[in-house]
Amino acid sequence: MKQDKQERLKACLEELATLLYEEADKSQMTDLEGIEKTVRSQILELVSPEIAFFLSQTKQGQR
Repeated sequence: MKQDKQERLKACLEELATLLYEEADKSQMTDLEGIEKTVRSQILELVSPEIAFFLSQTKQGQR
């Protein structure tokens, strides 16, 4: 990945992390295990479906 795209990706991920943190249950994030569980559940619930939807739409658009 080119440097400019890496920088944009990092900026987008920082913004995403901020949004997810704002919505996270802070009482569950008291140790590394709690943080990992919170991040994993947010990724599975919120992030992965959007990526999958985007990729499926992109593939359909190529047909």
